[in-house]
Amino acid sequence: MNSFPGGAPKAGGALGPDEREASLAALRATAEPGKELDILIVGGGIVGAGAALDAVTRGLSVAIVEANDWAAGTSSRSSKLIHGGLRYLEMLDFALVKEALHERGLILSVLAPHLARPVPFLYPLTKRFVERPYVGSGIALYDAMSITGGHSRGVPFHKHLSRRGTLRAAPSLKNDAFVGSIRYYDGQVDDAKYVANLIRTAAYYGAHAVNQMAVVDFLREGERVVGAKVVDHEDGSSFNIRAKQVINATGVWTDETQAMVTDRGQLKVRASKGIHLVVPRDRFQSTVGLILRTEKSVLFVIPWGRHWIIGTTDTDWNLDKAHPAASSKDIDYILEHVNKVLKRPLTREDVEGVYAGLRPLLAGESDSTAKLSREHIVAHPVPGLVVVAGGKWTTYRVMAKDAVDEATRTMDERVPPSCTESIPLLGASGFKAAWNKRSRMAEETGVHVARVEHLLNRYGSMAPEVLALIAENPELAEPLPGADDYLGAEAVYAAKFEGARHVQDVLTRRTRISIEAWDRGVSAAPVVAKLMGEVLGWSDAQRESEIKHYLARVDAERLSQEQPDDESADAARLGVEDIVPLR
Repeated sequence: MNSFPGGAPKAGGALGPDEREASLAALRATAEPGKELDILIVGGGIVGAGAALDAVTRGLSVAIVEANDWAAGTSSRSSKLIHGGLRYLEMLDFALVKEALHERGLILSVLAPHLARPVPFLYPLTKRFVERPYVGSGIALYDAMSITGGHSRGVPFHKHLSRRGTLRAAPSLKNDAFVGSIRYYDGQVDDAKYVANLIRTAAYYGAHAVNQMAVVDFLREGERVVGAKVVDHEDGSSFNIRAKQVINATGVWTDETQAMVTDRGQLKVRASKGIHLVVPRDRFQSTVGLILRTEKSVLFVIPWGRHWIIGTTDTDWNLDKAHPAASSKDIDYILEHVNKVLKRPLTREDVEGVYAGLRPLLAGESDSTAKLSREHIVAHPVPGLVVVAGGKWTTYRVMAKDAVDEATRTMDERVPPSCTESIPLLGASGFKAAWNKRSRMAEETGVHVARVEHLLNRYGSMAPEVLALIAENPELAEPLPGADDYLGAEAVYAAKFEGARHVQDVLTRRTRISIEAWDRGVSAAPVVAKLMGEVLGWSDAQRESEIKHYLARVDAERLSQEQPDDESADAARLGVEDIVPLR
């Protein structure tokens, strides 16, 4: 196992511009004799981020590169749930459910209690006598399987509700829609925030993490992969990174990345599109979420702060993978099915935000992506290259462990086993103590206690770092325009500590303004550009370019959501190219 420049733990795990430059220097140095990395990870989604933390905490020298932003693809566009998957239990996939429930409890109780929390759901019953014993036994098994992991389940047990109890919990449901329900719990997380936090944790332990860095080819010595050629999107420069092993964790781009190396023994990944709608919390009354069965998929109605997230669909997608588009047909499908159980139907005017994501499913014989397995596979198609594909967001840590196990299997040195089951993410340690001090923190900083609670639920015990920015500049305590839930300080923090490089990174991933605000972040964009520009050294021209690009992106997404089908929606969304820094 090699040491190399910058391999020591980095204070605070910051991912700001200075840290990015230091990582770039260290990665360029891997071309020198004896300075190669142990592991290079390609892909900055949840699995790649998990692999970076897994490898670096085993004592390996590690780097992770991402062509866009951290979690820019699938990992920021999920249902925001960490769950075992009740439908997989019905499919008799007990091993997958048990594994996912173990990971759910671990995330909630050990790894990220500041980012994840329990969320209650009603499983509605529509048939008398027969359905309750059948569904009840399944949910009882679901709960029972979650207590075998040796740590806290993280959520309460289920409870049977009568029809009256169901309507008391969710008064906006139609009186005749159900004969009763079962209330059960799963977990909820801000997926993109979690990934950024996971990357920072890996950096804290010594990993080099660089986003906006695309792999354009792999380095070969004979049959063996010995690294990758990369291009820095920020300045257009290219160089080689040498490593003993490369892990391909590129999700729905797995086929394209593999094709740079070999066409033999390839894993095949199919993309399944899922879309979600975001509506205000006051559009219907309920203290719990809902899980509804449709003919094609499972539909969740999920409490999300001052909003509801409603989704998802499950349809094959063979178009642009970077920007999957939701069509008018997708939106109508969700509204139609949720309105079957609501007294007051939702309309297009109730929809604040829409987002679409792609699930990376292992290709199978089935024509329906809804029937493909969520198991993951790790392969070693050529020496020096490990590929990990498939799986569920919830089980990212297991996927990462398996990938690193395979990558280190052929190393000469003895590599310790994975220890990420006991490595809390940054902000988790001390979170409960910080939460108990929230009133005092509010008094000391002059920031309202509700704002302090908001920051604690996003940054955990690192919230004082955000409050310190406000102490330096009290204007940063002001909310961003059109997005009262988020403070100006959070935009500065995103650029200074969380690796945000562009306005869209802040508005779509470090915050969720792009799906939570009625104007989808249009009024916040100029303020965010100004705050980020001061950290990243933008010129006036660069700042204006960032604003212009974000507004065009919003217009393209709105236009795509008016189109009748996938093809026309995709064409509308692709009317705006990705942001390119002015050079």
